[in-house]
Amino acid sequence: MMDCVRKTRQKEGLAGFYKGTTTPLVGIGACVSIQFVVLESMKRHFSKGGQDLTNTQFYLAGAASGLANSVVSGPVEHIRTRLQVQTGTGYKGPIDCIKQIYRSHGLAGIYKGQGITMAREFQGYGAYFFAYEWLVKKSMERAGITKRSELPTWQVCTFGAAAGYAMWFTVYPLDAIKSKLQTDGFDKATRKYSSALDCARKTLAVEGMGGFFRGIGPCLLRAAPVNAATFVGFEMAMRVLS
Repeated sequence: MMDCVRKTRQKEGLAGFYKGTTTPLVGIGACVSIQFVVLESMKRHFSKGGQDLTNTQFYLAGAASGLANSVVSGPVEHIRTRLQVQTGTGYKGPIDCIKQIYRSHGLAGIYKGQGITMAREFQGYGAYFFAYEWLVKKSMERAGITKRSELPTWQVCTFGAAAGYAMWFTVYPLDAIKSKLQTDGFDKATRKYSSALDCARKTLAVEGMGGFFRGIGPCLLRAAPVNAATFVGFEMAMRVLS
């Protein structure tokens, strides 16, 4: 990781650390909104009779939010990843990247790697929201409180960070395959992998199991603060709205 930091700084300067930032900045609001809207809708659906949700229902509510989110997150991450790994000339920015891909490969090109993205989002957000909701539920039971708004902010931060780890520890190999597929060539002549399964086989053959976990260090460093902030924002918004 530190070798990557040094070489990026030497060759591309500070701007190298922010390549591909515009796309997620535009898309992240939509992604997070979709996740929480679908999550809360599914929770209401499962609790129509007034009963508490089971662990399976928490997981399925999260998984459904992930699937819905993938409609936006798939192309957003595809464009972001291509911009991040390119060196020299190629795409001038996210709009140029989208135009070039769409012109040559249509909508299917924009949604390259969508199948593995959906699998990652289903499992990832199932684990993510299950972990968070389960921790919230147990904490409320131990403290004898009935309203989520009574949870202290530090606990919300802790549970959000734990949810981030629950997601990434369970889906990182899928994410590695997704990134390889999304940065792979479009044509048979330039393509290394014919499918997600082919990518998994070749990664295992060439890199061993470690190939499925390359880059997990920076990912885990990011997971705690990002997801702690996400859930604090969500809980604060819900308190204001209610």
